[in-house]
Amino acid sequence: MSGIPDESTPEPDSAEAAPSPAPAPPPAEPVDTGYTPGGVPTFDSVREKIESRYGTAIGAAELDAESPEGRTVEEQYDARQRAAAERLAEIRKSMHPEQDDAQ
Repeated sequence: MSGIPDESTPEPDSAEAAPSPAPAPPPAEPVDTGYTPGGVPTFDSVREKIESRYGTAIGAAELDAESPEGRTVEEQYDARQRAAAERLAEIRKSMHPEQDDAQ
């Protein structure tokens, strides 16, 4: 074959040969950092932090209550409450001895 191009294949026009520009990407949504441009925390970010800390505290309290040490502390607290109630009843009784005689 010779170096002459085949006449049956047309050469592309210069307008067709240039690639079309890629469509512009959609505008990116701004990332929510939790702060205003002035550096002030937003209400939603503050609420989220509070809810997160509250949930962590509740979870930690539940885990502590389920541990053997937590149960022991709870039992000690209950014993102190009973002792305090008994002592308060004794004090009230000693302050009003005439009420015990009337009953």
